[in-house]
Amino acid sequence: MDQPGTATPLDVLAIAAHRDDVEQTCGGTLLRMADRHLRTGILDLTRGESGTRGTAEERAAEAAEAASILRVVHREALDFPDGAIANSLENRIAIAHVLRRLRPRVVILPYGQARHPDHAICASLGYEACFLAGLANFSSGDLGPDAPHRPFKIVYASLYADVRPSFIVDITPYMETRLQALMAYRSQYSSQQQGSGLFVPEQEIRERLLAEARHYGLLGGVRYGEPFVQREVGLVDDLTLIPVQSI
Repeated sequence: MDQPGTATPLDVLAIAAHRDDVEQTCGGTLLRMADRHLRTGILDLTRGESGTRGTAEERAAEAAEAASILRVVHREALDFPDGAIANSLENRIAIAHVLRRLRPRVVILPYGQARHPDHAICASLGYEACFLAGLANFSSGDLGPDAPHRPFKIVYASLYADVRPSFIVDITPYMETRLQALMAYRSQYSSQQQGSGLFVPEQEIRERLLAEARHYGLLGGVRYGEPFVQREVGLVDDLTLIPVQSI
């Protein structure tokens, strides 16, 4: 993978609150983009120090293994407090630093409605950081030496099966590898007594992931899919090339 100081722009950057969030929401999409020879990356906002299971050090090693499986060229973590992410100017500046350095064309954020407060805040925080990163004359705080940059597209990935997506990405060829990337987080998903009341049992993880991906795949006319939401409307050039059969 690239080192944190890489100067080569990314095509797609997934931003998430915790190590293992991306693996659950858009890991298949990152694999698909890698197969298209696009440069993908992950920015985790916390290090997992407050989690019920595992330590920050364990999760760092697991995140590196998962990144290798997902074939991303860059992964790094900020040190926002796990379980207490705030949409503050300081945090927006920290993310804007990364955006200006990595210069992604597309940013994937978590969907704004979520059970975990960190996920919901990450959605608004990430969006506002994308806006801030493009302000050439922003003077409140140091945004560093890199030139202003604003991603062209921001999309939102959801972990839950009750979201009406704007579009689906076909991840059928990547479903098994996506699962393998998630299971790299052995501290989180291996069977153990600690946190057993909060975590899905290991033997059910595969079944749940397949069921959700199958649900969204059916909506998109494929076997397995990952859902995304975009705020803006889409644009069509040729009506005869719109995918997904109507009847």
